[in-house]
Amino acid sequence: MELFDSHTHLNDEPFRGKEEFYLERAENLGVTRAAVAGQDPDFNERAIDLSERFDNLYAIVGYCPDVAKDFDQAAKDKLIEQLQLDKTVALGEIGLDYYWDESPRDIQRKVFAEQLEIAHELKMPVNIHTRDAFEDTYKILKDSKVGEYGGILHNFNGDPEWMKKFLDLGMMMSFSGVVSFTKATDVHASAKVVPWDRILIETDAPYLTPKPYRGKQNETGYVHYVAQAIADLREVTIDEVATHTYENAMKIYGIK
Repeated sequence: MELFDSHTHLNDEPFRGKEEFYLERAENLGVTRAAVAGQDPDFNERAIDLSERFDNLYAIVGYCPDVAKDFDQAAKDKLIEQLQLDKTVALGEIGLDYYWDESPRDIQRKVFAEQLEIAHELKMPVNIHTRDAFEDTYKILKDSKVGEYGGILHNFNGDPEWMKKFLDLGMMMSFSGVVSFTKATDVHASAKVVPWDRILIETDAPYLTPKPYRGKQNETGYVHYVAQAIADLREVTIDEVATHTYENAMKIYGIK
């Protein structure tokens, strides 16, 4: 069994200098590849550095909603340069966050659309963060023709109705440790019916730790428990979840 953590922050502070230790722990749980998500200049650089140091890691780079206010021409030029590196596999995480509102909403929308234009030009898949912003996220993605270059809704936490709307745009759904939470009924319902060719799994480590370690720091290896939670919901084996999600991650990220 091989598992692919499609979105982790191994570039975050808790893991710095201890990446090899956590990758060994992940391998013991069957996790053989991971995509390290950037979100600002520091995280982007660290994602790239890790992708260059470890054969089984890949970089995602972009400007998340929190730092959209800092996205200027220099940032855009640097991002385009980073997206063309051999082991950069997606543009992200980008999107909208109306919960924290760290950047003005009009700026979030503008920068989100601008980065989607870059993805369209480079034919690069996008990794999307959306919180309390499904309607605007959907509208901007629809206008961007995301189906032509591919996209992932990271940590999808919506119901099947919203999921279908995004699936119809050509998106993939990535489920995090939230799918193991007892009260996450909308996420359970979506995980049960998402098509096998559109499902991914992730940790978003160090956040969103799945059962049985909820309340503790998350890590890449714990994507194993995300896969198990989905297997339980769909009444299949974890190997079946692993096979589909691994193949889907390799495909959307263009990894040979």
